[in-house]
Amino acid sequence: WVDANFKEDQLRAMADGQAATVYADVAPDRPLKGHVTSLGPATGAIFSVIPPQNATGNFTKIVQRVPVRITIDADQAGKVALRPGLSTVVTVDT
Repeated sequence: WVDANFKEDQLRAMADGQAATVYADVAPDRPLKGHVTSLGPATGAIFSVIPPQNATGNFTKIVQRVPVRITIDADQAGKVALRPGLSTVVTVDT
């Protein structure tokens, strides 16, 4: 699977089961087909080691990112050897 961090405004039409394509930087010419299996319960800021400072005087709106789990389809498994920490670009068909 791949955990992709989407901006909160990109989640409007996103739902479990939608088709997704994963492009790994290690093999950009071999896209992997998959599907959305879950949308994160909270933004990444909640789970970060050092959460952002939201002091009373902080008026800058920061777009939050929400983790979305993409499960690679079984028939795509041997196409690219994904490893933890690799960079990917994910698109979801909404």
